[in-house]
Amino acid sequence: MTQMPTPDAPLNIGTRGSPLALAQAHETRDRLARAFGLAPDCFAIVPIKTTGDRVQDRALRELGGKGLFTREIEEALLAGTIDIAVHSMKDMPVLQPEGLILDTWLPREDVRDAFIAPGLGGIADLPQGAVVGTSSLRRRAQLLARRPDLSVVEFRGNLQTRMRKLSEGVAQATFLAMAGLNRMGLEVGQAAIPPEEMLPAVAQGAIGIERRQDDARIAAMLAAIHDAPTAEVIAAERAFLATLDGSCETPIAGLARHTAEGLWLRGEILRPDGSEVLSGERRGTIADGPAMGEDLARDLLAQAGDGFFG
Repeated sequence: MTQMPTPDAPLNIGTRGSPLALAQAHETRDRLARAFGLAPDCFAIVPIKTTGDRVQDRALRELGGKGLFTREIEEALLAGTIDIAVHSMKDMPVLQPEGLILDTWLPREDVRDAFIAPGLGGIADLPQGAVVGTSSLRRRAQLLARRPDLSVVEFRGNLQTRMRKLSEGVAQATFLAMAGLNRMGLEVGQAAIPPEEMLPAVAQGAIGIERRQDDARIAAMLAAIHDAPTAEVIAAERAFLATLDGSCETPIAGLARHTAEGLWLRGEILRPDGSEVLSGERRGTIADGPAMGEDLARDLLAQAGDGFFG
């Protein structure tokens, strides 16, 4: 029988310290507590400051890509300081350090991007030459592909920081993920952007839980809260990303959805300045998901040729 955590020997949940990351860690704790009839104090949430959180005055692509939000957390997991790590999957590299595995997913939230601009309903309402703030190279490229007249500035920080920058006139609009706003129960005048208008980041809206590969006790506990439908679509999307060797430095979007026949995968790659967009789709069975992702990525790479990403 799996040994359960207790208040004296709690299960330590590692996470970034942002309000959204903490909300995701609490959701993970609550799901585990319900699954095993445990009290909340059988779990301890351990906030860990990552490089991406510490350095706020530079663009993510200048700092080294997606591992910025995971490295210190994964080091704590390998060291045994924490028992599991809770991640926003759109921030996760496709490869995990040796000894760690990412094989548990919570039910996926809203996949869409949120457009936030006081008094405006959508991207089409932005006046000519308006300034838009975003730290996402994908959103920057997608926006400029539709509206090359716009000016895009670097926009980092938590929700409160970004809303303050909007009020100060640093930019007229910005983007966040609907999933994060929903998880924190926030209403900031956001308008959800349909995926047909702005295809989201790979794995956007998904929470993944990482563990040590040899920890059978934790594996057994996490199996009780694992969401198979989310795992199926994320497998296709992350195979697409892995084949593209995607990072924060490459504008990539991808979304898989369940259909009556299996899966429908859409993907796109963009030049960083939005001057060219290559997109495609694949349909197949659920088992075909990873192969679909790889095939679509190879097709787009072949169309792109050398130097596409700048």
